[in-house]
Amino acid sequence: MKNEESVRRAAEIIKRGGIVAFPTETVYGLGADAFNPLAVARVFEVKRRPHFDPLIVHVSRYADLEKLAVEVPSIVKRLVERFWPGPLTVVLQKREKVPDIVTAGLSTVAVRMPNHPMALSLIEMAECPIAAPSANPFGYLSPTTAEHVREQLGDEADLILDGGPCRVGVESTILSFLEETPELLRPGGLTLEEIESVIGEIDIQKVKKGRPDAPGMLQKHYAPHTPIVIDRWEQKLGAFRGKKIGFLAFRKPEREMEGGPMEILSEDGNLKEAAANLFAAIRRLDALKLDVILAESIPQVGLGRAIMDRLQRASGKGEIK
Repeated sequence: MKNEESVRRAAEIIKRGGIVAFPTETVYGLGADAFNPLAVARVFEVKRRPHFDPLIVHVSRYADLEKLAVEVPSIVKRLVERFWPGPLTVVLQKREKVPDIVTAGLSTVAVRMPNHPMALSLIEMAECPIAAPSANPFGYLSPTTAEHVREQLGDEADLILDGGPCRVGVESTILSFLEETPELLRPGGLTLEEIESVIGEIDIQKVKKGRPDAPGMLQKHYAPHTPIVIDRWEQKLGAFRGKKIGFLAFRKPEREMEGGPMEILSEDGNLKEAAANLFAAIRRLDALKLDVILAESIPQVGLGRAIMDRLQRASGKGEIK
């Protein structure tokens, strides 16, 4: 089926209250009409996602943001003019018509415009904003290909659109604009440095226990079945003697590591390449039925902050330093 025909069929499913897995530049999403509470409830059911965890609403036009939010401050307008479509989610006070199930009962709504032609076409043809978390069982690795979605959700979605591998590979950056100074809730595909070059310094929220303020903020998240331990390399391998070990390396090591299979995120340490490869690399190691995955720390600059956030949550640490 041609892409346009597939998207048109997917849009009709959304209009009828169904759910569709679709590609974005970050990860694949599992979407429903944001104004249809029953359809959104099915997304939660298929993902087995707790209802206290809010969803991101995806739009295809700037005007849709103004329909979802009570007010769009000038600082937000400057950011979205620069970075939309792209991996930036903004959190603002919501209008009453946004269903509470989408926002987990919060008075705020998280909104972004994805930078993928298939996603934008789907939203346009469906004629509604689409509420969508990542298209995977709750808490597990986010999918970056249509095959990942099929492996994890089977036929639980009404349709899976295949738009190829995701270019960015980690979820969007989430910024809250509820306080005088913008607050980084989740690092992601748009770097802190890029944001601050436009609007100046922003606050970084420390991980809170309990109810999250935005998607992807739980202490343990994006996790494989195999335990991940960060920064336990050759000098500490003795602690895992007799275990089946896999290695997740940022760049190609200067010499061979002994002990088990290795996934290298980027041969030359390119952060964009490492981010794009992260979830797929962890998924391949996870499929090997290892006892533990030893992961190398990533420099916390640029996209490195988002990569380390995902690794820390995958290991259950859940702390952004």
